[in-house]
Amino acid sequence: MLDARLQSSRVEAGCDEVGRGCLAGPVTAAAVILPRDFKHPNLNDSKAVSKTKRDQLRKIIEKEAIAWAVKFISPSKIDKINILRASFLAMEQAVEQLKTQPEYLLIDGNRFISNLTIPFECIVQGDSKNGSIAAASILAKTHRDDYMRKIHAEFPYYAWDSNVGYPTKAHRDGIRKHGATKYHRQSFQLLPPQLELDFGN
Repeated sequence: MLDARLQSSRVEAGCDEVGRGCLAGPVTAAAVILPRDFKHPNLNDSKAVSKTKRDQLRKIIEKEAIAWAVKFISPSKIDKINILRASFLAMEQAVEQLKTQPEYLLIDGNRFISNLTIPFECIVQGDSKNGSIAAASILAKTHRDDYMRKIHAEFPYYAWDSNVGYPTKAHRDGIRKHGATKYHRQSFQLLPPQLELDFGN
């Protein structure tokens, strides 16, 4: 089982984001401060956990965490500042929303830039190595997936209820047939050139 903290005596927040590779919807980040002795046998990188277990873990994390927060950055903001900066901003704002301010941040990945004055450490594949980062990945993914299923009802042509905005064939078929929506990231290549050529033939 993953340890919640690197140093048990320090108030640490795990941070992770999801949705960077999507064509539509927000990029979403979560920050989570777990109790120092928190452990759960199913807690892991959200990509390695089934939807049923993710939903169960979300309830446990939100109930037992010392503090947690989730932040969405809109497609229009992504288009304005680029997806990498939007990912950093989402994590920064999630940390700022925590009701308890952490002494140290554990960031999933190899890079982080923010205006925060809290010291941090980047951990590559941290969502499979540290419980706090894994918890953040669970919250970010479940909150974002719920949102994408909600807006699927508004625009049902893109199969967001199953692909949650990622560039699947069904999603791109929807873009070809119905065009882009206000939820699409206009700065992204929504249809690769070869797909447009194939469609023209």
